[in-house]
Amino acid sequence: MVNDHGRIDRRTFLAATGAGAMALAGCIGGDDPQPVDEGGNGGSEGETTLRMRTSTSTTAAYAANQGIAAAINENTDDLFVEAQTSPGTEANIGALQSGEAEMVYIQNWTTADIREGVEPFGDLDFTLNQVFHYYDLPWFFCSGNEDLSSLADIGAGTTVSPTPRGSGTAAALEHALSYATEEYERVSEDYGEQAGAMNEGRLDVGVGTYLNFEIVPGWLQEMMGTVDLRVLEVPEGVAGEWEGDERLLVESFPGEELADAAFAPEEVRSITFAYNFVCRNDLDYDAVYGFLETMYDERDGLAEYHALLSRLEDESFWIQNAYEGVPFHPAAADFYEEIGVWNEELQRGEG
Repeated sequence: MVNDHGRIDRRTFLAATGAGAMALAGCIGGDDPQPVDEGGNGGSEGETTLRMRTSTSTTAAYAANQGIAAAINENTDDLFVEAQTSPGTEANIGALQSGEAEMVYIQNWTTADIREGVEPFGDLDFTLNQVFHYYDLPWFFCSGNEDLSSLADIGAGTTVSPTPRGSGTAAALEHALSYATEEYERVSEDYGEQAGAMNEGRLDVGVGTYLNFEIVPGWLQEMMGTVDLRVLEVPEGVAGEWEGDERLLVESFPGEELADAAFAPEEVRSITFAYNFVCRNDLDYDAVYGFLETMYDERDGLAEYHALLSRLEDESFWIQNAYEGVPFHPAAADFYEEIGVWNEELQRGEG
């Protein structure tokens, strides 16, 4: 059903995306490049359009962003939010630079590159501003090989896929693994292919993730059902190196939460990617404030659109894992002050 402003209502959104059934089988992955949406103003006259870009069309990131767009568009006449696909975080920054998007998501590893001026981010004509925290992806190493129980067991003949080559997470996980060993055979398996590769003996060590520390993606469930999956322990010395590395965000969760794993340590140490929405510093103040205000008013129902959005019910989550050295948009800072979650450790942008 489409309402008077041409917006899809909640029931139609859930039916179209399958979010009502929480179809999370492909919730992480799909890093193959796809053409970006061309954009354009889908709103009515007098509305401000916010084009938001996340990832490819098969990901939970994009599906959940469609839910945010639906929630905003159903509940305000001042904004029209358009959820768009994207090849990934590097392309998202390019969309801000070219003016093809108003708000995009990135993660902390890319943010470090931007802060350091690493190419292709050396000549941005704007200051990056944060808007809100979207979700967390903690990654851990795992194996179906009973001879491997720790990162210390990885050797020259061990085949390892620290996410597929070219993925946004590969560089960081390769970097993290280098603290334990650099003597392994680097292979590349897609997330959903890991179970078969382990079962056939082509892959010794792969990776798993625990979306927002509460959702086990379908492909990881398949891995745990196909092989006797063991979550690898991280030696104390390696864990200390991780903690001391400013580019890595290290978090942990109880191993018992991966109930279907053949083995998980008491505490699963993970390399975590914090995905936050960001914008240009010159994005319209009222548009940012109105966006956050409307989403906040609808926060209790966001999980009805997609399970990924459930954590946004807690307003403190909106500023969690903020990027160091990246200020919040002035409208976002004012909004978070208004709802009582702003703190002195956060940085306010200048607009």
